[in-house]
Amino acid sequence: MSMKPLEFDRRYGELDQVISAYAGQSADDTPDRPGRALTAYLRHTWHTRPWALSVAEQQLRAYAENPPGRLRHRLGEFYPVPDIGLPEAEIQQWLLVLADHIRWSIEEGRVPAPVALPETHWEWHARFPELGQFLGGWFSQDMPDEFDDHDTAVRDYADSADPTLVARVVGEVRELLALGLEEVDYAVGVAELGMEVDPPAPYAPSGWLAVVAERLAGPRAAYA
Repeated sequence: MSMKPLEFDRRYGELDQVISAYAGQSADDTPDRPGRALTAYLRHTWHTRPWALSVAEQQLRAYAENPPGRLRHRLGEFYPVPDIGLPEAEIQQWLLVLADHIRWSIEEGRVPAPVALPETHWEWHARFPELGQFLGGWFSQDMPDEFDDHDTAVRDYADSADPTLVARVVGEVRELLALGLEEVDYAVGVAELGMEVDPPAPYAPSGWLAVVAERLAGPRAAYA
């Protein structure tokens, strides 16, 4: 049978976070240089959950040095490393390279500098998780079939989501707007975060996000 969630997290929880950072990215790390995906993971984790780095290093190294045997495979009690574009024979060495980079980052204080624009799909969602839930859940390509217009979708979210989550979306929208990105970068951002429809006319992405934040921050009675 598959592993229980608590045991999975103890063995593989942070390992899974590292591997998830490679979604849509190449496993191009070398012993001398961390790749784009690992750099994004290090940057975000250093600035949000620095204590998790040592856990990631330990779990990566333990998995690489003691890969699951046939019994764990048969029972389903192992972490299935997804296809990252490497031959299976190279995965263990690659995991050790990742563990080494994380260890060096911790021991030598190599902290990637913050960037205004997230550089990977994973980093967009790590920095703006609730906004990703909002855009991906209410503004997918099915939105025109489910709602009359964008305002109706926003109203539905405001009426159905917990007020704490609504407040987080407002905060994340304002954080994103405060970055002062180019409009094309805001278009990339909302697409990375799951929005599959265009903003309503006449708004550009940033203008529409500003309107959304204002409406969600207002009293719920405004949506009645």
